Amino acid sequence: MGRVTERRRVVRIRNGSAGVRPDTLVAEEPLEIRLNGKPLAITMRTPGDDFALAVGFLVSEGVLAAASDVQAVTYCEGATQDGSNTYNVVNVQLAAGVPVPDITLERNVYTTSSCGLCGKAGLDAVRTATRFPGLAADPVRVPAEVLCAMPDRLREAQKVFDRTGGLHAAGLFTAQGELLDLREDVGRHNAVDKIVGRAYRSGMLPLAGTVLLVSGRASFELVQKAVMAGIPVLAAVSAPSSLAVDLALESGMTLVGFLRGPDMNIYAGEERITL
Repeated sequence: MGRVTERRRVVRIRNGSAGVRPDTLVAEEPLEIRLNGKPLAITMRTPGDDFALAVGFLVSEGVLAAASDVQAVTYCEGATQDGSNTYNVVNVQLAAGVPVPDITLERNVYTTSSCGLCGKAGLDAVRTATRFPGLAADPVRVPAEVLCAMPDRLREAQKVFDRTGGLHAAGLFTAQGELLDLREDVGRHNAVDKIVGRAYRSGMLPLAGTVLLVSGRASFELVQKAVMAGIPVLAAVSAPSSLAVDLALESGMTLVGFLRGPDMNIYAGEERITL
């Protein structure tokens, strides 16, 4: 199975002097997600938590809601021409009676950190596809000082980032600041899918009363994934996009950006952040 990190030779220059040394890099490999044996999507990811990533992706696509929707999640054997297993192909087999979406060429997507639905069609699609439409009614309140402490708590828990400096992270917190789960990946969307997938497999969806913190910007896709998982508060250390704000406002989500030290910008749902 692919490793989370790999070692590579590097020429390191410091203060005008050059030296050769090994360097630790984060691993990046493709993962093909299949649904009932049919190819659905390919994402570049850091190996690890692949089953969670696959089912988390399907939650964000509106395919899965309850843990009973899945019969089995397995690696596909014989994924290469010589029959060896790369552990880079995962099949999610739906339980009997669970509707199978129309898998067409339009849904065979190569997912990236910037992919996702676009424009009004995207907003409409999330509204109609979510299995947890009561997001606006979530009564959670988060003290501002608790929220401001979360980035440091997230950074302290990033073990692979300490060794590589090349990973995004997503952390799931309680409103009191307890870190429930943390995942790291080369793609911020994959880190969120792994968080959602692990919660799904534990029967925790919807994730009412929680805060999702991401290292980086808040794209439309990340807001979409949080909405589909029933997460009421999404915070990012960088900026949101305009469409991300539109979706947060329409969905009743609290969206925070530029969460750095004691400062933050609240773009939607400010009533949930208490001073």
